[in-house]
Amino acid sequence: MNKKIRLAIFASGNGTNAQQISEYFVGHGSIEVSVIIYNVKNAFVATRAANLGIDAQYFNRHDFFETDNVLNFLKERNIDYIILAGFLLLVPQNLLSAFPQKIVNIHPALLPKYGGKGMYGHHVHEEVVAHHETETGITIHEIDSHFDCGTTLFQARCKVTPSDTADSVAARIHLLEKDYFPPVIEAWILHLPMPVQEKVLDAE
Repeated sequence: MNKKIRLAIFASGNGTNAQQISEYFVGHGSIEVSVIIYNVKNAFVATRAANLGIDAQYFNRHDFFETDNVLNFLKERNIDYIILAGFLLLVPQNLLSAFPQKIVNIHPALLPKYGGKGMYGHHVHEEVVAHHETETGITIHEIDSHFDCGTTLFQARCKVTPSDTADSVAARIHLLEKDYFPPVIEAWILHLPMPVQEKVLDAE
């Protein structure tokens, strides 16, 4: 029996994407979510992991940047790929070196627009609305040593109207994340054709 490819999901907060990814790979023939790692104490993602029966492990900033604790843990768990799902720290160099082209992130905008330090979550949607954009979307990309850089793997788009708020844009982005992040991860790892967005998501 072939060994499954093992994923570690990194998250910092609520964990919606982490849950959707985990559920997508339940019973998958080739890929499994082995552990969810989080860096904010009491983050709800830990509760989601428990409800899913997935091991969750907390590491603080010191663990990530001053030690090899996280790297050693990943090696012990025989992790093959790292998935960033709402993870707000810059990934340290020791992990980048140990997992070259094997760490993927999702960003709630069409990079290179609205990326960089401090641009995450609602901050992004507020900027999209403030700049009167007519569309936004998601970018799924491999990571490097800079925030929101690295090779783009996939983008999906949604429309933005003058009546939109950051909340209404966020709701549309969440739909794109749910629809595309798990299958893009699957395609990326298994070297399959990427999903195709047939139609730009309309505003309600």
